[in-house]
Amino acid sequence: MSTFLLEIVTPERLVFTEQVDSIIVRGVEGELGIMPGHIPMVTPLQIAPIIIKNGKQNKQVAIGGGFIEVRKDKVVVLAESAEFPESIDVDRARAAKERAERRLSSQSNQDHFDHRRAEIALQKAVNRINVYGK
Repeated sequence: MSTFLLEIVTPERLVFTEQVDSIIVRGVEGELGIMPGHIPMVTPLQIAPIIIKNGKQNKQVAIGGGFIEVRKDKVVVLAESAEFPESIDVDRARAAKERAERRLSSQSNQDHFDHRRAEIALQKAVNRINVYGK
């Protein structure tokens, strides 16, 4: 079975670089499975886990949105944030989830921008908690 190079990059650092068999990502249009030989493309990513498959081993990475660029023999994920389960502070993520839920439930004097920020914070916290739990 052939492989391709996967690089996951955030503004701060290179998070992951390794030859992999396939990945599953959630783009804005839905889930995408990327395997060797996939057609070149660029698409935005949702706040969701990326599943990395290598042989019988699967890894998950919590991605905080970004873009994926698929090339002939390389895939680059440019993510706002990327965390493997072992680096997630689940207590901090749960606290962030509770704060975001409180902000969303208190509709008083909240403009659209603050509401959208709270929704994004909630999505990121839930994503991190889900990846940590798997």
